[in-house]
Amino acid sequence: MDHNAELGAFLRSRRAQVRPEDVGVTPTGTARRVPGLRREEVAYLAGVSVDYYARLEQGRQPNASDTVLEAVARALNLDDVERRHLLDLARTPAPPTGRRGPDRPQRVRPEVHRMLELLGEAAPAVVLGRRMDVLAANRLARVLITDFEALPHRDRNMAVFQFLDPAARELYADWEAVATDTVAMLRLDAGRHPDDPLLTQLVGRLSIKSPEFRSWWAARQVGEKTHGTKRYRHPVVGEFTVGYQVLTFAGDPDQTLCLYTPQPGASTEALRLLASWTAPPATPSTERPSLSDVRTVADES
Repeated sequence: MDHNAELGAFLRSRRAQVRPEDVGVTPTGTARRVPGLRREEVAYLAGVSVDYYARLEQGRQPNASDTVLEAVARALNLDDVERRHLLDLARTPAPPTGRRGPDRPQRVRPEVHRMLELLGEAAPAVVLGRRMDVLAANRLARVLITDFEALPHRDRNMAVFQFLDPAARELYADWEAVATDTVAMLRLDAGRHPDDPLLTQLVGRLSIKSPEFRSWWAARQVGEKTHGTKRYRHPVVGEFTVGYQVLTFAGDPDQTLCLYTPQPGASTEALRLLASWTAPPATPSTERPSLSDVRTVADES
């Protein structure tokens, strides 16, 4: 990824979204050819020359200082995530030291696998890595979302599932909101890891196969999710809502644990039914409920 070009494109996209009155700029009354702020208005608010800011947007101002970038971030009303992304894009990549080999694949520690197994009896849990790769998922998560372990390695990715698997549009009651959040998180990842060839391949694949992804990627929105809720329409237990928390592992900020917890009431019962239907029998005499029995109880609840 060309850092200077991406920096300029991001600045232009954010400038177009800022209304002059939102940052204290009084409209002059002359017609505006483009939406949002003009370059000279951003330069004035940031305390830099118009020529300097123009070069920044054109990718001709390498090594801009953090002080200048922070001033530009304030002028454009960037939030904390957008500001961090701006600083990531402005960092000049270190020159390569010899021939670069392939990145080492991310691994999940055995202790984390054990934790997922223990959580598997109570709550769905997924470990995500770079590019939203699914590195591990417990049994309940595989039943709730999809069986990632049964997929080819290149498809064990949350963005690939959401955009290229038709089942995802049925599973997520708010698919568009979930999918746009995923694109924003991938954009943030691209700023942190601009030279990741696997991310470039992933973006290319999704852009070719999904018009929605291609459009949302071009918008250059960035974001991250640390908690929230998701509504599912599961084919076995119907519609229910879960909360989620995203936790980063100490020592490896590129691995996160997504833990899903049911909302009180019907959602708790739905997950309990899903867990009981998919649980392996404890003894040869133990029988799991039939699919029809689970659906009957789900309907009654």
